[in-house]
Amino acid sequence: MEKEERGRRRRRKDGKRRRRGEGEEKVAEVDLPCDRDLGPILLIRLQKEPYSCFPQSSWYCTTAQVTSPQGEVFHFPCYQWLEGYSTLSIREGTGDYIVLFKCSLYFFEQCKFSHPSDQPIHPSFIPMQHRMSPKSPLPPSLPSFGVLLPTQMLHVTFLILPISLFEAKMKGFFYKPYSWEKLEDIRKIFWFYHTPVSEFVFKHWKEDAFFGYQFLNGINPIKIQKCTHIPENFPVTQEMVAAALGRSTTLEKELKKGTIYLVDYKILENIPTVFLNNHQQYIAAPLCLLHQKPSGEVLPLAIQQPGPQSPIFLPTDEEWLWTLAKTWVRNSEFHTHEVIAHLLRSHLMSEVFSVATLRNLPMCHPLYKLLIPHLRYSIHINVLARTFLISPGGTFDKAIATGRQGLAVLLQRATDDLTYTQLCLPDDIEARGVGGLLQYYYRDDGLKIWEAIKSFVSGIVGLYYKSDLAVQGDAELQAWVAEIFDKGFLSKETSGVPSTISSIPELVKYLTMLIFTCSAYHAAVNGGQFEMGAFMPNLPSSMRKPPPQVKAPLRPWPTPVYSLPLLQKPLGYYDEEHFVEEAPKRLISGFQECLRRITSAIDSRNQTLRLPYTYLYPPNIENSTTI
Repeated sequence: MEKEERGRRRRRKDGKRRRRGEGEEKVAEVDLPCDRDLGPILLIRLQKEPYSCFPQSSWYCTTAQVTSPQGEVFHFPCYQWLEGYSTLSIREGTGDYIVLFKCSLYFFEQCKFSHPSDQPIHPSFIPMQHRMSPKSPLPPSLPSFGVLLPTQMLHVTFLILPISLFEAKMKGFFYKPYSWEKLEDIRKIFWFYHTPVSEFVFKHWKEDAFFGYQFLNGINPIKIQKCTHIPENFPVTQEMVAAALGRSTTLEKELKKGTIYLVDYKILENIPTVFLNNHQQYIAAPLCLLHQKPSGEVLPLAIQQPGPQSPIFLPTDEEWLWTLAKTWVRNSEFHTHEVIAHLLRSHLMSEVFSVATLRNLPMCHPLYKLLIPHLRYSIHINVLARTFLISPGGTFDKAIATGRQGLAVLLQRATDDLTYTQLCLPDDIEARGVGGLLQYYYRDDGLKIWEAIKSFVSGIVGLYYKSDLAVQGDAELQAWVAEIFDKGFLSKETSGVPSTISSIPELVKYLTMLIFTCSAYHAAVNGGQFEMGAFMPNLPSSMRKPPPQVKAPLRPWPTPVYSLPLLQKPLGYYDEEHFVEEAPKRLISGFQECLRRITSAIDSRNQTLRLPYTYLYPPNIENSTTI
């Protein structure tokens, strides 16, 4: 037997933990004499025992390999820590599932090491998360995707924080309790770190064209929808928008042509807010009407704040009054982006998928092997978020208008509204009626990546499931899907999320959705947070005055807030080998080649753009939700 182990101690002599991938690798070779042929090796056990007077240590095993006297090699992927003096059972790495694997030893091990059913410790109206105290460490025995190691934590603390918190402290603006005197002061905070995009935002944030651009290619590109008729509660008339549309057309004509779009923040109505620095904070639920010109520019036509007396704000209004109306929309963008687009649809969904995968799919299951790189670190990063961002006294309580209480209300509403259609990009594009939008790079790049993932997934599924009956008969798969429906979508049939999978096409779509959500979608809504939000007037987290009920300019500049842009393993590149057969390895190589072609196409397009769209640039997309 050859056991390949990265026999790294969890701690060095100086007390610092080692990161996986660091330190000396050790390969231990062991000869095991046997007087008869054992046949195919199905399962092995690694046992760590006390040795002499040496202290107990933790060891990380990547993989074990067994070579028979006939030269046949059996692979046993592990990628787990062995804590204390324990025994670890590992299935042979050839992908299979319970219908294919009828070995009584397997069933014994499955029962012995199955995870107990956890009860939720959070409100019943949000997706189930991992059951643990926010301050308790994650168990190291989780497979490698579960835990961020200390050196990775240092990356978060000492690489990311200097960009925002430390720099803000140096400039004397940290938790600034009073209003800004001039816009230049806000820009000065980030003199130490800026990007071409953040500079572009500072220069163009007031422009209508950039305001409209962000609905398509900003960090919340999933709100805009086609408008076929003007809502009754948004009585925009031709006279109001005639100057913005020009003499050659009318509002009615543009509605029929399909060039009028709407962004509706109704979900924010009556969300509770908090006091920050002894000031009541405010939130609004505006409506924003947009028009796409033949050139491709998307421009705002009208904005209305909620309330029976609220006027409709227009581009022809006084400059700063119109800017204020747009700033209220951008404030609504902040709340819907952070809580719905980012927290719920990315982080909480990733954690639901992670926990269900841990509890229902054994490591040798082909779907486990397919999915595990895209679930890596999702649980841990969410534990950090619950500890520092949405905990009592955390960032949401200190710098966000809703605080934690308002966040909970908004999260409940968004969970009630979440559908399978929204999570499947092609269906979402069709449902929102935005297939004809020009210069919608989130859609264009996202659909290419969706198809690349779908092709890869289809190949993997085809290797292990030869018929719809095979899908229906995979008890582990069905239990996994059922738990996601039950715990993640709270058994709501109105969500459209399947509770069972009955065919190969359904399975391919479901797996594509999962991988896309954890990788490309997260990149789209996460990657630009600093660039779009560093200059706070473009994405304010809080407003100190209520929405205007008359057309009189106000001054609502926000206090500074910061977002922490971490670890990156690009989509399609896996540093752990869970598939040991050649066929899936060839499919992985094909997936990587497809992503390279998409990268090349985006490179060519971006050279022609004033503001390149890079949030779905494949080298920038992480395999999993890691920040």
